[in-house]
Amino acid sequence: MCIALAFGSESVYERHCVPCHKEMPVKIDKFFYRYLLKYSSETEVKRAMTHYLKNPTKETSILTDGLINRFGVKKKTTLSDAALSEALDTYWETYKVFNKLK
Repeated sequence: MCIALAFGSESVYERHCVPCHKEMPVKIDKFFYRYLLKYSSETEVKRAMTHYLKNPTKETSILTDGLINRFGVKKKTTLSDAALSEALDTYWETYKVFNKLK
């Protein structure tokens, strides 16, 4: 019962994003910063990430060619639209830099 409760308290992001990215040499926060540099706003970052995660291609990836050659393009997400949106909301809140810089 405790295991089920503990698992249930994890966010979609913690269950479906962090475990895979934890094993990569490029940490998950670096992906966020690349998206932020390219797309600037919360709306555009989430839009670009949603598009990529639903239809991943080399052309729409923010990874460098070297990283794509090494790791390939990720597989299409299996998350529902609602779960993907929730995961991206958590990702944004975790790594956003707005109002954190002094």
